[in-house]
Amino acid sequence: MANSGGKFNVGGVMLPVPFKIRRLGHFGFNFDNLKAGVDFYTRMLGFRMVDEIDLSKIPGLGEKMKHSPDPRIIFTNYGGDHHAMVLAHRSLGAAFGGAPADDITINQITWQLGTLEEVVTAADFLRGRKVTIERVGRDMPGSNWHVYFQDPDGHTIELYYGIEQIGWTRVAKPQSMYYRGFHEQPPVPQMNEEDELREAAQKGIDITSGHHVQDSMPPKYNVGGVMLGRPFKITRIGPVGLFVNDLSRSEAFFTETLGFIKTEELMHQGHRAIYLRNGTEHHSLALFPKQLRGDLGLDAHSSVMTFGVEVGSYQQLVEGVRFLKEQGVRFTEKIPPDLYPGIDYAAHALDPEGHCIQLYYYMEQIGWDGKPRPKELRRKVGAQWPEALEPLSDTYADQTFQGPLG
Repeated sequence: MANSGGKFNVGGVMLPVPFKIRRLGHFGFNFDNLKAGVDFYTRMLGFRMVDEIDLSKIPGLGEKMKHSPDPRIIFTNYGGDHHAMVLAHRSLGAAFGGAPADDITINQITWQLGTLEEVVTAADFLRGRKVTIERVGRDMPGSNWHVYFQDPDGHTIELYYGIEQIGWTRVAKPQSMYYRGFHEQPPVPQMNEEDELREAAQKGIDITSGHHVQDSMPPKYNVGGVMLGRPFKITRIGPVGLFVNDLSRSEAFFTETLGFIKTEELMHQGHRAIYLRNGTEHHSLALFPKQLRGDLGLDAHSSVMTFGVEVGSYQQLVEGVRFLKEQGVRFTEKIPPDLYPGIDYAAHALDPEGHCIQLYYYMEQIGWDGKPRPKELRRKVGAQWPEALEPLSDTYADQTFQGPLG
């Protein structure tokens, strides 16, 4: 409950909303051709297949999915989280999200909170603000406790805590452990993961019998001393760029209801753009008016402006772009650097259905004073990329990739 000043105690710190988003946890696209989408994100970009579920075989869902050309959900990752990219057929949105707008090809934008209590409190807070809750509980696979709802444009947003971690054995939890899923708001406290594993073992469940995670490409590239299937490694996802109908309404929703912080806004050819963050990164979410979409040559079938994929270094970015072009991946040169402040060198690949993937290696970090670097002090990016760069004060200062590269 808020105090008299309208703030909430979140782990002993008073905040304007009763939870704190820590990072973009995972993201998902829906495709008309799911097979082509899976091939692009796994074989080309290096997301690894972790799990697959066929919704038509789940009791109670078969009727909903009977007209779907492909009823699967594909879970992929790049690090220790059970999933970072969720891929599904476009019919999934119609089956579970009511009647989504024609240009919504995102199946979820998922932000991580710090505790289970924050998830439960967030659900109550959102209801109090008249936000319609789609569902609360705990999904399997992934084991993350969550609340689902929609932003003003109909994008499905998830706040979650506690996603399953894929360790050195590269094995996901088996389906026989899914009995710990919840389809309603959970009471707190809940048992911890260690006790869950102990309980499963006592039930005779082989906890190492789940899906084995592996790369689809043979390791033939030396990436920082480790042999990988492509000459780069994804080290982070985001930021997310969205085209929205009402910029002011969306800004208010993400800042006042979800607690994002506004880093800066700018004008581009008469259009306003807004950049929001939830950590030290310059932005984790960017909002653009839909009128800008055609000017950038992006397809009107999707509300996605860009989906960011960070790689481990500038060298990996250069070699990764070369690799993807050699593989026949399309790129667009129509996204000007002015529209991605805080990121210097970047390239924009197009997936098989035209979603724009922003490949980059660096994100400006916001310091103790909460202010971004002045525009005149940012690196000037030219059409010709140099062989090597001089460091900035915050080069390699953003999120460190945890675990081995492969």
